[in-house]
Amino acid sequence: MVDVRRVKLPGVGVLHTFITEDGGKVGVIAHRSGHSDLISFADEEDGGPDASKVSLRLSEDEAHTLAELLGGTRITETLDKLDQIPGLSIDWFTVDYDDAIAGHHLGALASAGIIGVTVVAVVRGESANPAPADDFTVFPGDTLVVAGSPEKVAKVFSFYRTGARTAPSANDRLDAPPGG
Repeated sequence: MVDVRRVKLPGVGVLHTFITEDGGKVGVIAHRSGHSDLISFADEEDGGPDASKVSLRLSEDEAHTLAELLGGTRITETLDKLDQIPGLSIDWFTVDYDDAIAGHHLGALASAGIIGVTVVAVVRGESANPAPADDFTVFPGDTLVVAGSPEKVAKVFSFYRTGARTAPSANDRLDAPPGG
């Protein structure tokens, strides 16, 4: 666990710093105005003549983007681990203009005969809409993040592309007895 030090800077904002494994010092000054400074520096006593200091001013949007990029690696690593669970598939479906789902609500997959699949999120532009409701309207360019068995994810993608509903099979029905 990284030890983060927080210091209030009166009239400016808050400084967060931590020491990296290799001894570097990284900080973020979150200004009250909304922008942030990403800084890297050495302590004065440790620095000597070769010490370098780097400061990068970021707008609020740029700071959020950097945070998403840095945090995104953890999300990707987590999804990669989940994708290694037998029987679980997590896949992305990018909606085209000619897809049946374009301009329509996600709808209840169960009513389309597809049970055991979840639309985890819809990514639109720079933002994600986690756990969207059945009445969420999907537009061309949106990316749907879907989780379920590989066969059922493929079935959902086919449904979203063509709009063709399938009759539930014995394997899809919740009340079906095992094996039949």
